[in-house]
Amino acid sequence: MLGKLGQLNKLDANNLTKDVKEEWKNFEVSDINDHVIRLSVTQKEFHWHSHTNSDEFFFVINGELFIDLEDRTERLISGQMMTIPKTVKHRTRAKQRTIVLCFESKDNDVQGDE
Repeated sequence: MLGKLGQLNKLDANNLTKDVKEEWKNFEVSDINDHVIRLSVTQKEFHWHSHTNSDEFFFVINGELFIDLEDRTERLISGQMMTIPKTVKHRTRAKQRTIVLCFESKDNDVQGDE
């Protein structure tokens, strides 16, 4: 067995996030080649930003995630997913505790408001 969290180890998103009390926490659960899978627990707004080198994929496990784009807002609920292409300015926000699986390149950079 490899010791890395997501490799050859069964993971449970609900168990990994059950003790998260922060309004926003994002942490890595597995590497896949040159990409990373993260779990995000959020109940607040993230700043406007874009990624110059990588697309970003969001899959809502529990809750409701809003993805604001410059021309519209998309609402994702449990079981729904969306890919934001690189260079597209966006922000995520949640009004309630929401658990999201994110997939992006390991060297993904964030350019935007802080």
